[in-house]
Amino acid sequence: MDTLINFLKRNKKKIFVIAIAGKILSILFFWFYWQYLVSGLPSLEELENPKPELATKVYSVDGEILDQFFIKNRTYIPLRQIPATLVKGLVATEDKNFYEHWGLDVTRIFKAMIKNVLALRAKEGASTLTQQLARNLYLSRELSITRKLREALTAIQIERTYTKDEILEMYLNVAYFGRSGYGVSAAAQVFFNKSVKDLDITECALLIGLLKGPAFYDPYNHPERAVDRRDIVLNEMAEDEVISPAEFDSVKNANIIVRSFDDIPPAGIAPHFVEYLRQQLLEKGKQYGFDIYRDGLSIYTTIDSRMQKYANHAVEEHVGEYQAKFNQSWSWTKNNDVLRRALDKAAKESDAYRLAKKELRKDVLKKLKSNTHFIDSIKKMNQTIEAGFVALDAHTGEIRAMVGGINFKTFKYGLNHVTQIKRQPGSIFKPFVYTVAIDNGYPPSYELPNQPITLDNPDGTRWSPSNFDGTFGGATTLREGVKWSINLVAIRTIMELAPINQVIDYAHRLGINEELPPYPSLALGTGEVQPLEITAAFNVFANEGVYAEPFGLLRIVDKDGRVIEENVPKLRDVLSKQTAYLLTTMMADAINGGTGTRVRNFFHRPAAGKTGTTQDYSDAWFMGFTPQLTCGTWIGFDNKAVHFVSSDGQGGRAAAPVFGRFAQYVYDDASIGLPLAYFQMPDGVVTKSICMESKKIATDLCPEVYDEVFNEKYLPESCAVHDLNKLKEGRGNIRF
Repeated sequence: MDTLINFLKRNKKKIFVIAIAGKILSILFFWFYWQYLVSGLPSLEELENPKPELATKVYSVDGEILDQFFIKNRTYIPLRQIPATLVKGLVATEDKNFYEHWGLDVTRIFKAMIKNVLALRAKEGASTLTQQLARNLYLSRELSITRKLREALTAIQIERTYTKDEILEMYLNVAYFGRSGYGVSAAAQVFFNKSVKDLDITECALLIGLLKGPAFYDPYNHPERAVDRRDIVLNEMAEDEVISPAEFDSVKNANIIVRSFDDIPPAGIAPHFVEYLRQQLLEKGKQYGFDIYRDGLSIYTTIDSRMQKYANHAVEEHVGEYQAKFNQSWSWTKNNDVLRRALDKAAKESDAYRLAKKELRKDVLKKLKSNTHFIDSIKKMNQTIEAGFVALDAHTGEIRAMVGGINFKTFKYGLNHVTQIKRQPGSIFKPFVYTVAIDNGYPPSYELPNQPITLDNPDGTRWSPSNFDGTFGGATTLREGVKWSINLVAIRTIMELAPINQVIDYAHRLGINEELPPYPSLALGTGEVQPLEITAAFNVFANEGVYAEPFGLLRIVDKDGRVIEENVPKLRDVLSKQTAYLLTTMMADAINGGTGTRVRNFFHRPAAGKTGTTQDYSDAWFMGFTPQLTCGTWIGFDNKAVHFVSSDGQGGRAAAPVFGRFAQYVYDDASIGLPLAYFQMPDGVVTKSICMESKKIATDLCPEVYDEVFNEKYLPESCAVHDLNKLKEGRGNIRF
């Protein structure tokens, strides 16, 4: 002891310096730690304007939710829309002293510390609802003293900034309940498929119980744990008189009934459309500065959920029948070269090939190509019939339904066969040729030889087109050429009545943006088009010569109800009403008695349309329209080398029934309420009566006539005649 005292006396000054240095270092340490601590706290602005990540909802025009965009599935709702039972039950279970404390429950903290020390582990937490809100809104979920201190300080600031009701409202809108459900509104939909206001006592108790451990108490994976936890919550609610003894007795032994996930498809009813829209919204987000995954926007679209369901059903029904038929007719043995190329392409795109070292890739290819499972999967994928269907409002261009592929039940990301493919249109291009002929003064009754023709190609070869059935005939009217989709009449029209460059100009004017080949074969649809574009071009006929740009986004509204963008139809006159009407009557013939008659197996209201079939039955098309809707259908294969092998691949068989089924379902649905409507003949269409015997304009001396517009045919025995060809001179705006 004396030695220690002597040491201290001898080193008195040194010890003093060390003590002072220690104090200074301690002060510096705590000062730097305090700076570090507060640097991780939310700013005053963040406290006063919290920005929880909110899901963006996509609505149909009839008010249904089509889908959501979110990183965290969360929807913000005011406290008044949340059942009082749930709010009071939350306080009773999670934070009994909520209305008394100032962010921290000191008594509860000390009790928890004692219990944890006695248990030698962290058995009980003491976080208040305000502390949990601080963690959910502003802080990470790391386990550390620093985070707990920041949580406590933030909780105190929250209590100073907000009322108790505001804290509860924020808490219930940001808390995680499991199954990607952030906030009580999303949780109610996820687990019960209902609005928060419709939750009953047991459902409220279950959701409150999930807050303690969403995964541990998940009612799907751990139903017994979920029941036990729910019962604890019900007991707490009864003890705090949130529910009456009678209510408690009536629900304490109730079974858990949650929404079945088995019946819910991974995608919504319009996944291809939603993805098409998402791409647009990402670009608009750059323009307006919003984030579709975090900002809780409301996106209002043109889609009609009822029509969308009918479109899905029509495609599924028809393609299902056709797939079975095709599987019986297609032979991979006869198409071995196609299979070889498909296997090679798929193998080289596989992860096994891409990730293999360069020197091993040859062995990987060989192994894959000899793998029976791999071969069978490629066969199935390549012989799968694909579909693209879109329905437009004929007057506005609003997209009412879109089916971008047969995978609409499981679609995540992939090819949209309405907006992302380009295929030869085949005979659905012919109406554009006849449109030019009509505008150039040739009436639908004008005749051309339905005879073989040979043309010189630019490369020096010769082209001899033929009709689909290999036959030909005598003089044939333009109207008959449309009705029966006669190739030779279309070719002669583009050679004699409708110059190619003019046809291309008209096609572009009507809405086709692709480059088109300036050759006579264009009359048979040898260019490539996008299904949505050519559907909009056909809509010009239904819309009396007015082009309506197709669109799917009506307006974007932020979480506070402010309109960010609002869209209206974009219309422009591109064709006279008279010409549009005459083409409509010509295409009505195609449905009523020509190549599109299969539509009438399903649907019997006024309609018009055109079939299309490409070489080797690779693509089947049908463009159909009524006075209210214009629809485009494409049926084919992703692998262009795979094709139908018989006349089953004709547009009238492979595609037209989709329009027929869809139209039947839509027009039979009284809730949609589309009235009976007719194509209205505009002023300026002068009906001229034609003598069927002489093919000249009839006079009053003719006892019976052929009315050009309405296609009513009569054979008079005699009539005074006028040269029909001379009528073209000075005809002005007369259409017949």
